[in-house]
Amino acid sequence: MFVQILNTPNPNSLKFLPGEKVSLSGPVEFNEKSQTSNDLIRNILSINGVSGIFLSDDFLSVNKNPEKEWEDIKHIIISLINEYYSSGKKYVYENSVEKNNENNLDEIEKKIIKILETKIRPAVAKDGGDIKFKEFKDGKVKVELQGSCSGCPSSTMTLKQGVENLLKHYIPEVNEVIPV
Repeated sequence: MFVQILNTPNPNSLKFLPGEKVSLSGPVEFNEKSQTSNDLIRNILSINGVSGIFLSDDFLSVNKNPEKEWEDIKHIIISLINEYYSSGKKYVYENSVEKNNENNLDEIEKKIIKILETKIRPAVAKDGGDIKFKEFKDGKVKVELQGSCSGCPSSTMTLKQGVENLLKHYIPEVNEVIPV
């Protein structure tokens, strides 16, 4: 198996593409071993310097502490991924998917979610991350950044110049986008 590694805009995050399915449940993030019983996720989180893992359909983004160098840990991660899939496993994660209950959302919130999912999420996924809608109140959209986007130095610019401008363009009621 060849695991491809891609840099992300976040210097403390790398995107690992195993060429296999990763999450069957959509995007999910883990920051502590106690959050899962999955061997691969627990083993990667056990590596000194690793601070989190984000799983998407076909990639894993691994975040590290700034004090640690990628050269010290990326080969361990690749080895763990290879070992995991070589044992016959077909994917890393599957769990019941928690979706926003669209019935409890107003029309503006539904529009915001649609724009996030169709126009913004694919671009953010290319950089190894995800964006989730949290709330819309008083013209302010609250979103959660995950994976490589979490803690990325350019995430503020992405939110303001990208996400906020796009949402304002399509939805005049939006005044500001705030990360939570």
